[in-house]
Amino acid sequence: MSLTLRTVSREQHLAYIQSLPSASHCQVPAWADVKNEWRSESLGWFDERTGEMVGAGLVLYRQLPKVKRYLAYLPEGPVINWYAPNLDEWLRPMLDHLKQHGAFSVKMGPPVVIRRWDAAAIKKGIQDQDVKRLRDIEATHIEPRAFEVADKLRKMGWQQGEDGGAGFGDVQPRYVFQVPLEGRSLEDVHKSFNQLWRRNIKKADKAGVQVVQGDMANPYDLDEWQRLYEITAERDRFRPRPKAYFQRMWNVLNAEDPQRMRLYFAEHEGERISAATMLVVGGHVWYSYGASANHKREVRPSNAMQWRMLQDAYALGASVYDLRGISDSLDENDHLFGLIQFKVGTGGQAAEYLGEWDFPLNKLLHKALDMYMSRR
Repeated sequence: MSLTLRTVSREQHLAYIQSLPSASHCQVPAWADVKNEWRSESLGWFDERTGEMVGAGLVLYRQLPKVKRYLAYLPEGPVINWYAPNLDEWLRPMLDHLKQHGAFSVKMGPPVVIRRWDAAAIKKGIQDQDVKRLRDIEATHIEPRAFEVADKLRKMGWQQGEDGGAGFGDVQPRYVFQVPLEGRSLEDVHKSFNQLWRRNIKKADKAGVQVVQGDMANPYDLDEWQRLYEITAERDRFRPRPKAYFQRMWNVLNAEDPQRMRLYFAEHEGERISAATMLVVGGHVWYSYGASANHKREVRPSNAMQWRMLQDAYALGASVYDLRGISDSLDENDHLFGLIQFKVGTGGQAAEYLGEWDFPLNKLLHKALDMYMSRR
């Protein structure tokens, strides 16, 4: 297939995404409006023979201070045929285009899963004192074609950091935890929860925890979300995003598709004690942000809320419920260990993506950016 690449309209971009079973929420046109501190562009790949659009990419451009040169970033994209034998013919025109538009470096995240570990394998690994990381466990499933993609990228000159981009600190997480829904009944999904999760869901129900949907266009709901989120940020020691970020996220994503973003609250005795946001693109549903109060944790609002969100994802026809990032660490002393421990209780599976890759178009500026990022 001979390909041409050109800038496309948001409407063309969105129509292409909507024609697919799913794509990353970071590759829908409205994501550019969420990241409004970046300049953006929609790219389309076309089959020269038929004129059909066969791929799309959302590019975010971040300008260097005082210089008209840009980092071009395609988070969890582009959305192309990564297993095409002529992968170079897909990516080379993109690099040429981005260079012409002032990019000194390109970062992308191929949405390609390379390994999976089911919950049973992870639990076994956690119990083994010699196992410190997911990669120390034999994968339940390996995708050989993903290794071929990685080999091709290296031969083209794409690079990964020394840690292979394996850490949780990647711009987008390399390791995620997913609950497959396709071909399963809700009863099957519930049965796959571990005993603790099932007990906690019952405990929340018995305590009278109610899970309701909110609306960030409603100032009270938005304030309640931000209140719980900032409590979580202080407890877990991360810098919270401002309220305006979530307000914008809600407005622009739901303007593109009214089903794109949802807000949930878990309430107990009329008090909101836990909250979460959910994103939907085709058959892929993500739990994206979570928040909770410091008290009433004993009534297990988070388990109740996740179960409700999972049921709603199922009702939407989702093929996968994605609990998003985890660390690859299985070391109980690691501060991120609790994330995988909580998520593995759903009986889902950990998935490792190929990670993010860089292509230096200007080696000097690319190295300067690397040094800056390493010192942050």
